[in-house]
Amino acid sequence: MVKKQLCCFQYYALYGLVLAVLVSSKHHGNSANDLVDIINKNRTAQKLPQLSSSPGLGCIALQYAKECMGNCSSNSSVNCHPSEDDFTEVFAPNCGVELPTFGTISGYILGCQPKYLEPLEAFSNALVHDKRTLSLMKNKTHTEVGVGIIKAHKHKGPYLWCVLFSSSQRNTTFLLDDLGEGIKQKKGCYSGTSFPCSRAHNDKGLLSNKICILVLLCVIYFQQFLSKLL
Repeated sequence: MVKKQLCCFQYYALYGLVLAVLVSSKHHGNSANDLVDIINKNRTAQKLPQLSSSPGLGCIALQYAKECMGNCSSNSSVNCHPSEDDFTEVFAPNCGVELPTFGTISGYILGCQPKYLEPLEAFSNALVHDKRTLSLMKNKTHTEVGVGIIKAHKHKGPYLWCVLFSSSQRNTTFLLDDLGEGIKQKKGCYSGTSFPCSRAHNDKGLLSNKICILVLLCVIYFQQFLSKLL
């Protein structure tokens, strides 16, 4: 009877901890894609056409954010204006964007915060914070969008968000080489890809996953120890 109860306890403990790990990890995927979804839902609410998610444009947005990492002020504003040449000479090559397919960038939004924000909070607090940014979100000429997110330092913020819009023909510009794979990014994340963010999210999420796994192993060993005693 005792052994049966232990087996039941072990089963529910394992199930609960595995579920906790899965739920925790779910919130640490690609927030750049989540932001694109939020942007499109807001455009749909305004009866505007949705924007195509361009991985090439998203990667360039990440390069833009990376360029501006040291320009987040104490009031969470970003004063950073890379030259036009940087887009074709630095940002696009760093992503593996095929230069003949480089399209027209019709607008951009930069935002920064001292700590990580969930996508909906980032949209409201870091990106759409005045009439200019709201007008950009609702611009009818935009056809494509790309989002990049990066954390300025390894162990702490600030976090930077960059949204780039394009008015080029859909799905024909900002194409990535290597069959659409482009150059893998070692830091941050960008929209249009299934790859999770790398060091773009709060490290607490990764820590909580490790704690759950550690507790899971402790439960297993504890149950094995009790089974031997009984």
